[in-house]
Amino acid sequence: MFSSLIKNLSILKKFLFINLLIFIFIGALTIIYLNYVQPNLIKKKTSLQIEVINNTINNLNRLNIEFEKNEVKKFLLSTRFLFQNLDRVVFFNESFEILADTDTLDLDPRSFSSRIEIVEFDLQNNQDKEKSTDELINSEKKKEFEETLQEYSISDDYGKPVTFTKETYNKFKLSTIKNVLIDDENVGYILISQNANDVKTAINERKTFVIRTAILIAVVIFIFSLVLNRYFLKPIKNLVNYTENIKEKSKKKIDIKSLIKRNDELGTLSLSLDEMTNELQKRVNTAENFSTDLVHEIRNPLASLKSASELLEVTNSNPEREKLTKILTHDVERIERLITDYSQMLKDEVAITRESMKILDLKKIADSVVDDFNAIYNSKRGINVDLQFKNSGEKFNIKGIENRIEQVLANLLENSISFSKDNQNIVVKLSQKKDGKISLSVIDEGIGFKEKNTDKIFKRFYSNRPDKFGEHSGLGLNIVKNLVDLHGGQVIASNNVNKKGAKVEIIFPKLN
Repeated sequence: MFSSLIKNLSILKKFLFINLLIFIFIGALTIIYLNYVQPNLIKKKTSLQIEVINNTINNLNRLNIEFEKNEVKKFLLSTRFLFQNLDRVVFFNESFEILADTDTLDLDPRSFSSRIEIVEFDLQNNQDKEKSTDELINSEKKKEFEETLQEYSISDDYGKPVTFTKETYNKFKLSTIKNVLIDDENVGYILISQNANDVKTAINERKTFVIRTAILIAVVIFIFSLVLNRYFLKPIKNLVNYTENIKEKSKKKIDIKSLIKRNDELGTLSLSLDEMTNELQKRVNTAENFSTDLVHEIRNPLASLKSASELLEVTNSNPEREKLTKILTHDVERIERLITDYSQMLKDEVAITRESMKILDLKKIADSVVDDFNAIYNSKRGINVDLQFKNSGEKFNIKGIENRIEQVLANLLENSISFSKDNQNIVVKLSQKKDGKISLSVIDEGIGFKEKNTDKIFKRFYSNRPDKFGEHSGLGLNIVKNLVDLHGGQVIASNNVNKKGAKVEIIFPKLN
């Protein structure tokens, strides 16, 4: 179901959906990381507190210090260097009453600056004055830690150092508690409390970094989505609509000229698609027009056949019957030739799309075709085909399809022979022009062209027909024109200037 949902989404939605999944995955990993970081930072912070507590308990046992108020205060003063990096150290008895507190000692600046003897003297002298103050402070501090101490005393971790955290509006405190055992007897508790705002700051910095990064990634994805949609997805959708429009034969026009002008892959794709569409449309139109012309051309001999067959039934004269029989034979040959040439033309068009062009020696091709025609028409009609070129060592290389070039020359020679009388000559001339283009000319001594506009002779079914029209369909020169166009060449028809006959010249492009 999930895969089918993805398949039905557009490219943009797929992109956003996949990015959302990645975003959620990274977010989950980030949350796991942040949840792991805080305990790890706290653990590093409290490891020092645990070490200090254990050292303090060891010193109490080693020095045989009684766990009561005056003794503990003296111990604090004598071992103050142990606690100089800590914010606060508090000693409690079993009833959770405060025995000593570094905060209380710090109230008197002389506590950690005067000699021990003087401090002890001052404490003794001021004991009565400070008694009421100490009791008030101790009462407030006992309330501050009493709940924590009670929670620790009944916990499963009793006997081990345990860390508690307390967070207020602008403070984050870490407190580590452990019970004090002297001679294997529990006599009280030691609590070390430290301001751990640096831990909170580190965590907040990481959270801020993650949030900023997430926002930045979201903005980048959003901008990239807009760019993707504007410059890639919309053009692709336009191309899809263009192809759908062609498939459905809709009259609605979709302009892709702006896409064709692009210099990227989409521009190349659009250009190829447009050229392919135009070529297909051209082929469709050609096929439609050709079919229409073919039907028109076939109707004439069919009408003639019908008339001749009807007259043949009522004609008793042998000369008349013979004449009608010739008409029937002529028209049947004409129809057969039309169908054969049309079929061959369709096969040629299919074959052309599958064949690739190669570098060819036009002289060798012309020599082969000329030999074939001389072998047929020399003995049959006395017609001689002569291949002419200036230098025997000169090369006439072109780029093309060999059998199609042979077909072009063969069609030109057949056309020339059909308009030539017996024992006449036909010249096939090869030459190279100054611009490097190759010229192939077929020159005959026939009746020439009657048309002023010789471009007409290359149209389908157009022919200045000889008597034996059954041998021709009117497609020969049209096939020549199509094949020459395919090779990027030019075909020109004209009459000979000084004598009778016609000349058809084909100019092939220069070989790069």
